[in-house]
Amino acid sequence: MTTTTVDGRLDLPRRRGDRPSTREHNPHQQLSQIAPAELQEELWSRMATLDGVLLGRSGVSLPDTRALHLRPRMAEGPDEAYLAGTEFAHLHGHGDGSLHICLPKDVVAQAVRQGWAEPHPMARQGYLPGTLVMVYGPRDRAELDVVWQLVRISHDFARHAATA
Repeated sequence: MTTTTVDGRLDLPRRRGDRPSTREHNPHQQLSQIAPAELQEELWSRMATLDGVLLGRSGVSLPDTRALHLRPRMAEGPDEAYLAGTEFAHLHGHGDGSLHICLPKDVVAQAVRQGWAEPHPMARQGYLPGTLVMVYGPRDRAELDVVWQLVRISHDFARHAATA
């Protein structure tokens, strides 16, 4: 499943099937199509290798959520690149398997349109930035690669100041 074009722009494939059921309020969770635990662990292992991340608990999610915090000296992204402090992504517990991440607005639009993500309910209501989305947990290895690419985009978003 390729997700970039020759010129380097994002070109997400369409996620197959219907969107999973999710909770429409906090805690925002994925309720169906749960990612297999081994794929969740492989995703977390990849996430842990990102440059400049500190692994820890989420400042905004349930206790079984594992979060990525960017080292403060590397956190040069805009405020809307973070969930709280320098936390830019978190992976929910095994009973859920989805992630909350912040993505640039053009990526949010494509990820939602192609069926990979949905806006956080509080972002839909205007209480949180529109950059905050739930990315559905990967159901197979091809989906894992797409989700991994979205996590890397979130990491880049958190690390780099916007260019004019």
